[in-house]
Amino acid sequence: MNASDSTNRTGPRSWKSYALGAAACTALLAATACGPGAGDPKPSDRPSSTASPQPTTATPAAPTATAPPKPGTTAPATPTAGPGSTGGTSGGDGTTVACAKGDLSLAATNEDDKGRPVRHLLLTLTNVGTRKCTVHNYPYVQMGADAHAPVAVIEDSDPKALATLAPGEKAYAALLVSGGHRDTYEARYVSLSLQGPRLGSHVGESIRAEMPGIDTLTVDDGGRVTYWMTASGLALRFIMSS
Repeated sequence: MNASDSTNRTGPRSWKSYALGAAACTALLAATACGPGAGDPKPSDRPSSTASPQPTTATPAAPTATAPPKPGTTAPATPTAGPGSTGGTSGGDGTTVACAKGDLSLAATNEDDKGRPVRHLLLTLTNVGTRKCTVHNYPYVQMGADAHAPVAVIEDSDPKALATLAPGEKAYAALLVSGGHRDTYEARYVSLSLQGPRLGSHVGESIRAEMPGIDTLTVDDGGRVTYWMTASGLALRFIMSS
C-alpha cells in the first residue's frame, strides 16, 4: 500500500472524530456558560429587587428665640398706715408733722336752736402756730370727769383724706352729745386728745374746750364723734339727723 492510500483512509475518520469532539466541547461550554457557576450567589442570597426604605432624617425644629424681658422700673410698694387710718407717715403727708397742743386752739359751738337742749356740737381746731401741720383720724373726746371711755367714732365719716392745716386754717369734727341712751350724767367740760398717723396712737396732751354758753351738758353713752374734716358742713351732716 502506498502513502496516498493510507492518507485517504485515515483522513475522513480523523476529521469526523475531530468534528464530533469539537461539537461536544462546544455543547459542554454552552452548558457551563448558561448554568449557575460555583461562584454565583444562590437566588436566596441575591438582594431583593425592592429597594429598602431609606431612613428618614428629621430636621430639628429651629429654636424659638425668646426675647429677654425689657428692663422696667418697678414702682416701690407704697407704705400703708394702720387699719382705719387716713394715711400719712410720722411726718403727716410726708412734708408736714402731726399737729400738737401747742399748734392749736379748740372751740366747741352749739349747733342746736336756741332754747333746745344742747346735743350737737361742732369742734373746731385752728392752727395758731407758724408751721403747717396735720390732724389725723378722729379725736378722742371725753365729756366730763365721769366719762367711762372716749366717745365712739362714726366710722362712715372717714373722709379718706388728711386734714393738713396751714397757719390760720381749721379742721372740724362734729360731736353728738347724747343719743337718747341710758347712763345719763352731767358734764362740765369737753376735752379731746389728738391721734398720730397710726390709728390708736396719741400725740401730746389733751386739749379742753370752753363750754358753749352753758354751765353743764347732759350726756349719755350714745354720744358719737366724726373724723376730722376741712369742711364743717360735711362733718355736721353725720350728726344733725340724730
